[in-house]
Formats: sequence, structure tokens, C-alpha cells
Amino acid sequence: MTRALLANIVWHSLAGVHAPYSCGTQGARRYARGFSPIMGFANPERADFSAMEPFCEVGEQVYCAGWSGPVPSGWQIDVHGVGHQMVWDGALPAIDPELCAARLGAAHVQQMLQLAAITKPGPFAEKTVELGEYYGVFEGERLVAMAGERFQAGTLREISGVCTHPDFQGRGLARRLVEMLIRIELARHEIPFLHVMADNHLARRIYERMGFHRIQDCVVRVVSRT
Repeated sequence: MTRALLANIVWHSLAGVHAPYSCGTQGARRYARGFSPIMGFANPERADFSAMEPFCEVGEQVYCAGWSGPVPSGWQIDVHGVGHQMVWDGALPAIDPELCAARLGAAHVQQMLQLAAITKPGPFAEKTVELGEYYGVFEGERLVAMAGERFQAGTLREISGVCTHPDFQGRGLARRLVEMLIRIELARHEIPFLHVMADNHLARRIYERMGFHRIQDCVVRVVSRT
């Protein structure tokens, strides 16, 4: 069951727990305006892009994972990449009493957007913080690292938005935030997982050392209506 959900995790999240935050049809959905621009299909091998046209503006870039078919009429592929899907199977991380992490919410959205714009952890928008728990590390009033949650299906819970400002990298802040989220999710009896782009070799090695293992690869595309 877990592998079946992971194989099309975007759709199972959009059509399941996150249906209130999404829009679309019985076979094609996307996160609503203000959330991360991501779409999914009930059957990626027969992706119904025509059903998405009323929900996507011309020129708007939308992420699409798991679809590798030919470009449909009226659409174009702006970015094509491959991501690794990694699932946690390590030991419970030790509590980190020295990590000063704050729960992030609406009051921190502008700082979160600024950090995401600098570090580019993936699609992130003003309402993305509503999809799960987000935590950050501050240097004074400045948000310098964050990590949170996005896709959810069954007992699977994705860790996402992991990033550290370039001026504060090398301190292990992102890793410690991820370990914090792992402890939170395991306490909920959830299975942590995440995605990392295939060309991000450093991040993949770090996640492997933490206890994540690569379960499968998936095509990641950014598409737009022409």
C-alpha cells in the first residue's frame, strides 16, 4: 500500500487530505491559488491536461511530478528533471536540546518566501505553510533556516521546504530541523519521506547518512499553457 501511494503521491495528496486546498476534476487536480503550484493526475500515463486548462492561467508555471508522456497540445515543458524519492527507515533521532527552532505561521510568511526565493528548495507560495507544520531558526529577527511538511497520504508524510540561507550553511541547521520533523512524525505514527533532485548529490548523501533510502526516481517537470 505504501509503495502504491508513493508511486503517485501528488495525486493521492491532492485528492485526499489536501482536497480542501486543491481544485480540479476527478482525474486532474492542482493546489489552489496561493499554495504551491503543483498538479497531479489520477492516471499519469493518461494525464488529462485539458481538464486543467480552466484552473491554469496562460504562461503560469506549474510543477508536475510522475508524468513523462508527450507534450499535449496547448502546453509546453519549461523544465525537465529527475528526482529521487527517499523514505525514512533509520533509528529515532536523538532530541536536540540546543536547537532553538520556532513554529512558523502566517506572521512569518514574507520571511519564508524571501528565504525560499534565495535558496530555491522547490515550489513555495504564501499559503504553503498551511499544508503542515513548519519550523525555522532565527538569527535575531532574521529567518536563516526552515523545514516543514507538504504531501500527505495514508501514514506517509513528506518533509519539504528544507533550506538554509547561504550565509549560515555548514552549521547543520537544516539537518537538525529535518531530524526534529522526523521525531514529530514518528510520534504521530507516520512514515517520513522526501524528494531531492537527482543532481543534488550532496543533499542526497546527507539524507542517506540520516537514515533515508532511495525508493524510486520520478520525472519532475514544470509546464505552462501556451
